[in-house]
Amino acid sequence: MLLVNTPNIPGKTIIQTIGLVRGSTIRAKHIGKDITSVFRHLVGGEMKEYSEMLNEARQIATKKMVDEATSQGANAIINIRYATSSVVQGAAEILTYGTAVIVED
Repeated sequence: MLLVNTPNIPGKTIIQTIGLVRGSTIRAKHIGKDITSVFRHLVGGEMKEYSEMLNEARQIATKKMVDEATSQGANAIINIRYATSSVVQGAAEILTYGTAVIVED
């Protein structure tokens, strides 16, 4: 599966547009890591626990999007975008979406 955040793929011809595909997940860290992040917030520095949580969430959301595109017969997704929102304190939703297409090999 080709994944790009551009409206086309250089060197490839889009032969069919299938449509919007998306994947999302809501993730939260457990209380122990949340407390560690609170201390780090007070003294400064990267909140690694949350960075890891968001990276994991992006991977899961992307896989769900790819699975949806694959089930519809696509071999590429163009115009991929990511969005995030806070659901509750310590939990975030990651949404990824794009346009599923079929490109010539």
